[in-house]
Amino acid sequence: MSFKKVLFVLVTGVSITSLGIAGCTTQQRDLEAEVQPPTLTGQTETAQTQTSTPTTQPQERPGDVPYVPTPQPVVDAMLEVAKVGKNDVLYDLGSGDGRIVNTAAQKYGTRGVGIDIDPERVQEANANAQKAGVTDRVQFVQQDLFNTDFSEATVVTLYLLPEINLKLRPKLLRELKPGTRIVSHSFDMGDWKPEKTLTVDGRQVYYWVVPEKVPANLQ
Repeated sequence: MSFKKVLFVLVTGVSITSLGIAGCTTQQRDLEAEVQPPTLTGQTETAQTQTSTPTTQPQERPGDVPYVPTPQPVVDAMLEVAKVGKNDVLYDLGSGDGRIVNTAAQKYGTRGVGIDIDPERVQEANANAQKAGVTDRVQFVQQDLFNTDFSEATVVTLYLLPEINLKLRPKLLRELKPGTRIVSHSFDMGDWKPEKTLTVDGRQVYYWVVPEKVPANLQ
């Protein structure tokens, strides 16, 4: 074989080998890109989706009462007098920071729904539910109390004002099943006499049970 032919074969072999190496390198990079786990990207996209999804809406009207949290000893007494348990569904009307619903879920395993018209309170209540580890048992809803369906409740708690209690009373008696327990912090319901009245740290707690037949004067 002439020198020129030998030189041609060597050069051609090197070129083909170089192309093969280059091709393998490109394929390897492509394969590595394909098998990279998508976990982080997926988590980021999910987090962005959750962040961009609003959990509240603009407040539709001013609240009926100012926000004043119920002291924890009163919360405990309200839940105790109602004898809440894991089979109950508790609705807290004007739920504020969520402490009544969250305490019931954490202490008794109770399922609960908090209703508040203020979006800031709903966000705060949800954050507190996460801290308490009870998000699987509670829900906080931004709604007007007078447009909310309470019929699922077996226990209703509230800390409103006397005139709001009276305005709400016919709705509660109309929608709640007989035997449903109602507990109010500080304020009664006019001529609907409570079955029990407690004094806790100088504050009143009123307890009623929805009767089988609602008297005409309470409707």
